[in-house]
Amino acid sequence: MDSFLRYEHKGEPVVSREVFLRRLGLNALVALAIIGVSLIAGIIGYRTLEGMEWIDAFLESAMLLGGMGPIHAPMTPAGKIFAGVYALYSGILVIGTAGIILAPIFHRVLHSLHVEDDEDEKKDEKKAAGKAAPKTK
Repeated sequence: MDSFLRYEHKGEPVVSREVFLRRLGLNALVALAIIGVSLIAGIIGYRTLEGMEWIDAFLESAMLLGGMGPIHAPMTPAGKIFAGVYALYSGILVIGTAGIILAPIFHRVLHSLHVEDDEDEKKDEKKAAGKAAPKTK
């Protein structure tokens, strides 16, 4: 869990490809777990509030989580409220899980760019120090 919560600091070198791929896989598993729990919650909600069959509740939940929209119009007031809240939640979940999955990639790219900038800055400082020194004849 340490690699899911902690990324290297700007002063540290870029992690190896193996550590990066492990971190990426762990983030993908966390996102998949969140999606799975959300799918189960949707199935149970549609099953209890709308009285849908298991397969129909699965289809409705999966279509909303996938961003495709509802298949059946809710019939009960409680089902309508649940469908609206679940649709809003699903939209936010797509953005959140995409962020969880892509975070290691963005961090690696930005970190590698920053590391290069630090090396370039040191070279620039050495050049500037050499030019700033007064020449005596």
